[in-house]
Amino acid sequence: QVQLVESGGGVVQPGGSLRLSCVASGFSFSTSVMTWVRQAPGKGFEWVAYDTAGPVGINYANSVKGRFTISRDNAKNTLYLQMTNLKPEDTAVYYCAHGQARGQGTQVTVSS
Repeated sequence: QVQLVESGGGVVQPGGSLRLSCVASGFSFSTSVMTWVRQAPGKGFEWVAYDTAGPVGINYANSVKGRFTISRDNAKNTLYLQMTNLKPEDTAVYYCAHGQARGQGTQVTVSS
């Protein structure tokens, strides 16, 4: 079955950087649309970025455009989210998703 395991979260000061990873299994990762979503405290899920693995390519939410970069390593079945210039409003649990499936999430806290 589909398994997604995120890691790389932590506590960082405003302006800092983190790289999240998501190891995927149970499906054809290299040809699959993969998405990063997040959920801030007390709020609903927010789409952050996706990679279609095809001609449509990559897209970002306006709130993270220019600061976050989604990428993948198909040899390692791993999806990444490089986050730079982090802001307090980026504080959330971050999940990678494939269709309706998502992992357990990794907490990112941006605080001084």
